[in-house]
Amino acid sequence: MSFPWAQQYEPKTEFTRWLDSRLPLPRFVWNAVGPGYPVPRNINYFYNFGVLAGVALMVQIITGIILAMHYSAHVDTAFDSIQHIMRNVNEGWLFRFLHMNGASFFFIVVYIHIFRGLYYGSYKAPREVVWMLGVVILLLMMATAFMGYVLPWGQMSFWGAQVITSLFSAIPLVGESIRMWLVGGFAPDNATITRFFSLHYLLPFVILGVVILKVWALHIPGSTNPTGIEVQGPQDTLPFHPYFTAKDFFSLTIYLIFFAAVSFFLPNALGHPDNYIPANPLSTPAHIVPEWYLLPFYAILRAFTADFIISAKLWGVIAMFASIILLFFLPWLDSSRVKSASYRPIYRWFFWLLVIDVFILGWVGAMPAEEPWVRIGQAATAYYFAHFLIILPIVSMIETPRRQPNSIAEAVLGPEAVRARPASRPAEGGFGGAMPQPAE
Repeated sequence: MSFPWAQQYEPKTEFTRWLDSRLPLPRFVWNAVGPGYPVPRNINYFYNFGVLAGVALMVQIITGIILAMHYSAHVDTAFDSIQHIMRNVNEGWLFRFLHMNGASFFFIVVYIHIFRGLYYGSYKAPREVVWMLGVVILLLMMATAFMGYVLPWGQMSFWGAQVITSLFSAIPLVGESIRMWLVGGFAPDNATITRFFSLHYLLPFVILGVVILKVWALHIPGSTNPTGIEVQGPQDTLPFHPYFTAKDFFSLTIYLIFFAAVSFFLPNALGHPDNYIPANPLSTPAHIVPEWYLLPFYAILRAFTADFIISAKLWGVIAMFASIILLFFLPWLDSSRVKSASYRPIYRWFFWLLVIDVFILGWVGAMPAEEPWVRIGQAATAYYFAHFLIILPIVSMIETPRRQPNSIAEAVLGPEAVRARPASRPAEGGFGGAMPQPAE
């Protein structure tokens, strides 16, 4: 979307004018994250998690490159190379802990970012492509995290690779061929760790490319906001810088405090102790589990225990992938014209039930595949799919939303202040109408 009231970039020096005419990078930054990008004035701190996810991605890329310089992708030396990094490489322990815990924090901020989008209806028109690119990023993150979990070649690394890759063998006719192609043989071995290391190194840069596409797609319609109302004029916006960069830096400071606290004082709290034992193909761990951020999907995978037309294993694989692919169709499953759950009383209750359900799935995924966890996981899986395929379409049709404000400015300032303030008055300070004006 074009914002005619946004402050336009004007080079001030001869050099910047020369650069702008040949490589308009400063203009791009100005319009992307500077005063040239007006943002709804009422967005809250939940909208900072997109920026935090970008910072988390860069931490993973930088620390990953450093670790790759010392890592040995071979079954005979992979585990020892991790110990070498921890004990002998200067600050190697720091980069390893930052990378290891950075993956968990990356998923934390992305999951909060996704649930914020679900609550405020960020998947609705005209931002469907922005939402779908976000789902692509989630899929790439999961693939990258799984392959990275295999690289230390501990007990949980080896058996996790064995369990997850064996899922593809459930596909009729071609499943076993696909599994052997992924693993590079009959069981996880040197070919597996070499392939996974290559892909684990490559995929973060693919994620970065999709993030750039997502930001590009977001700047066309502009950011959404807690009211779900579209921007109608300069009175509804503020420039991204300095107003929202200040909020981002505050959120980033809080994020880094927690990230540093875990990385320095609880570095192994989010890992599994069995992964500090070298991989042994002849000794199966008592309970094989993935990392915590994949547990909800692992619970969905295990929820199918009986064959029906096709094998239970294949049903589990289909359901696990469908639980994510389903999110692509969310803009069309939810037909309500109101975006924000703040004005949808029925949907808001079901949203919080979904949040609880996902936590239950994560809890069940960490438990052994025995009663009562199997029954609880089946019930939670059934509700997960029912929420999107049954409840959400029905609620969209029968719900009577609350009255929404006429504009973002009215939601922030109140109707009296908006009526007293001329919308066409130019802003002082060169922000093209985007700066707040006192009521007259």
